[in-house]
Amino acid sequence: MPKSKPAQESATPEIAETTSDEAAIKSRFTRAIEEARTRAEALRGDAAELTAAAREKAAATATEWTEQAGALASQAREKGVELAQQGKAKTSEAIAVVGRAIVETAPVIDEKLGVQYGDYARTAGGSLESTAEKLAAKDFADLGDDVKEFVRKSPATALGIAAVTGFLFARLFSRSPDRDA
Repeated sequence: MPKSKPAQESATPEIAETTSDEAAIKSRFTRAIEEARTRAEALRGDAAELTAAAREKAAATATEWTEQAGALASQAREKGVELAQQGKAKTSEAIAVVGRAIVETAPVIDEKLGVQYGDYARTAGGSLESTAEKLAAKDFADLGDDVKEFVRKSPATALGIAAVTGFLFARLFSRSPDRDA
């Protein structure tokens, strides 16, 4: 046993040294973990601040865009109403011109086809002029109501008018310069 005693004595400082190294390592590890936690908390706080700032900026941008869209929609609506009123005025003027032209040609119709056909032309021309005056006097709500009532009373006629109008617009706008030459 005497030999084992010096072996024990020599092993004890190594164990003590190993234990002290382990304690130092644990202490450094614990400090590193605490430092990582502290930095993670700081990053979490920074992320929350950045997220809040981004949300505020997004909300402000969305509000600004909504206001701009509303302003543009209002301008478009005003321009649309203005163009519709111009279209209504030109349409009523064109109908009146056609009516006057028919009335003015009535004497020629009297001579060529007879007084009865001339009277038909005068009546038709007068009706067109009257319709033009009514159209010019009505606002769009009244016109919409009139159209709805007409369609309700005569759906087949309304469908026929829509088909003919569609065909005429298609022919009018589908003409290419090559086909006209």
